[in-house]
Amino acid sequence: METNNANVGKSFLKKNSKLVIILVVVVLLVLWCISKYNGLVRLDEDCNSKWSEVEIQYQRRMDLIPNLVEVVKGYAAHEQETFTKVIEARNKALNTPTSENSTVDYQKAQSNLTSAIRDLNVVVERYPELKANENFMELQSQLEGTENRISKRRSLYAESVQNYNKKRRSFPTNIAASLFGFDKKDYYAAEEGAQNAPKIKF
Repeated sequence: METNNANVGKSFLKKNSKLVIILVVVVLLVLWCISKYNGLVRLDEDCNSKWSEVEIQYQRRMDLIPNLVEVVKGYAAHEQETFTKVIEARNKALNTPTSENSTVDYQKAQSNLTSAIRDLNVVVERYPELKANENFMELQSQLEGTENRISKRRSLYAESVQNYNKKRRSFPTNIAASLFGFDKKDYYAAEEGAQNAPKIKF
């Protein structure tokens, strides 16, 4: 009986060998696609996570700015134009969306905010007694630390995007990437000279 079953199995394989080969190839292709898809998802999520860390530090900076402006106002109330510029730049950065399609707008808004902070630095230089204010010194320290963290997080995000784009363009992963719609990610396009955190010298 066992011999009979073995013969039936061999006979089935001989008659349907092409079908069996096709099935094996299909199963291997499906497993390959799953593996490549999951790998791209992991790298994509790593990019999203790193970008989120950049946003968190920018949010921290935006949260510090109103307090900083209020402290400086106490010493330099007549510098209203500078204060208005800083707050407007902060509000614009706060209200600029950060989706994949608006990264350039977001970066521009953050760059404008950095420029406004530099203008505030100029105002502070005119008031030496302000630099001795305890609240001001604490805010200055927090802002400086935040700028350094922003720079570090942007660097980590760039590494993550590089890994994702490299994997996405590599053969044969690029086939799975185009099948499943994994598009190229853009790097954080910093302005010339913006590779270093701005010097917070109040």
